[in-house]
Amino acid sequence: MKAGWRPQKPVRHLLLAAGAAGLLLAVISCGTTRQAVVLPDVPGAKYIGAAECEQCHDELCRGFKTSEHSRLFAKGNNSKNYGCESCHGPASLHEDSGGETKPPYSFTAGRPQPTGAGARLPLAAARAIETVCYSCHVDVRGQFNLPNHHPVPEGRMTCIQCHPPHSGVAFAGGGTRAMSQNDNCLQCHPSQSGPFVFEHDAVRESCTTCHSPHGSINAKMLVERNANLCLKCHFQQPAPGGAGILIGGIDHTTKLSQGTCWSAGCHEAVHGSRVSPTLRF
Repeated sequence: MKAGWRPQKPVRHLLLAAGAAGLLLAVISCGTTRQAVVLPDVPGAKYIGAAECEQCHDELCRGFKTSEHSRLFAKGNNSKNYGCESCHGPASLHEDSGGETKPPYSFTAGRPQPTGAGARLPLAAARAIETVCYSCHVDVRGQFNLPNHHPVPEGRMTCIQCHPPHSGVAFAGGGTRAMSQNDNCLQCHPSQSGPFVFEHDAVRESCTTCHSPHGSINAKMLVERNANLCLKCHFQQPAPGGAGILIGGIDHTTKLSQGTCWSAGCHEAVHGSRVSPTLRF
């Protein structure tokens, strides 16, 4: 190669394009690992900081310090002590009125917002709650747009029925423990709790083993639409000699073509049974 050789223009353009694509990919990769919370801007109201909230709401603030949402307290002067107001909005009018005027995003009973400079949400309480939650949980908003979902978008449920925002982990059952998650679901679905003589082990593990809690493209909010759901736990293997398919050591060759495990008349008692060890009914 001769000294001072330079690549031709098309080659240089290709190299520059490749370098720009790599840089863009690096920026996107880094950017998708973090999420910024943009505080709501409400005309006529100012941010006063969470320390002011504690003057009246001391018990609530004391519990909030151990909650997952307390991580909204960011470092730096630009977002100092904005934990409470990250969800409830600037609370200066609320403080100046001695609590008679509710914060811009308030979900409890009280005197309505003034129609003047103070902002007033034109939303019912249920819709207002989900709107605030969606500001950060955009992935959950997408799940609620799927065909089968809990009736949060319709206003018949709110996010905080399952996810208390002010204390501990943001889960009504008490954390990531499977049985606590189940207890949360069984508040509205008590018939699935049994007691059963023959239990389904998946129910012991967690309702979310089979169900997507916010929304799914599948009926009954299942994570899979067919027998693949069952095969995630129940191992499938070829019969000796390759003459059939065994599931749980039982020949299922002819049964697999009859429908899903729970709709083919074989295992319809998917949550548990009082009479059938194979959960047939």
